[in-house]
Amino acid sequence: TPPTMEGRGKTPRSVIDRPLSKGKAEVSLSAFSFLFSELVQYCQSRVELTQELERKLEDAGYTVGQRLLELVCYREKTSRRETKLLSILHFVSGNVWKVIFGKNADTLERSTENEDEYMITEREPLVNRFISVPRDMGQLNCSAYVAGIVKGVLHGAEFPARVTAHTIPVEGQRFPRTTFLIKFAPEVLQRERVPVQSINPSIHQSHNAEDF
Repeated sequence: TPPTMEGRGKTPRSVIDRPLSKGKAEVSLSAFSFLFSELVQYCQSRVELTQELERKLEDAGYTVGQRLLELVCYREKTSRRETKLLSILHFVSGNVWKVIFGKNADTLERSTENEDEYMITEREPLVNRFISVPRDMGQLNCSAYVAGIVKGVLHGAEFPARVTAHTIPVEGQRFPRTTFLIKFAPEVLQRERVPVQSINPSIHQSHNAEDF
């Protein structure tokens, strides 16, 4: 009978068996800039218009955002799902932003005109720092990739929203700041207005799933 491994530190046999690292993972800027530049060129070769390129970048970021939500929740060992709009916004501009940029977002603001719109501002997004935009694509904002990440996180947390990146020139600064405009779906605001109440089990069973 072979000796058992009980009581000993068992070495993981494959990368799948290894636990996720909880340390501060950093990627060199040169490696990131090269990989992201390749992503932009790959998407650019498959579109003709600037808007189409931004949509491609947004779609790529969306998938990352959904996986990033799971990763952040796992690392923080939280099983509690955010149910309030402001809570999920602080989660995005804080916890998620630290994973992407290593810091909190510069500002988080609510629109003074529309109650369903919020704005996250980043003065110098990393994704724009190493990209030279061609003249024929002067309006291109590669932060559409980050907008896709934010959208993926929000959708994964059941806060559907449309997220767009907007370039805002700043006088006296080399790089313009980027504002991420978040416009939540009507059902999100409707859910915020509904008070938390206990539901009678008999009433709950009398409705179909489509009613909720």
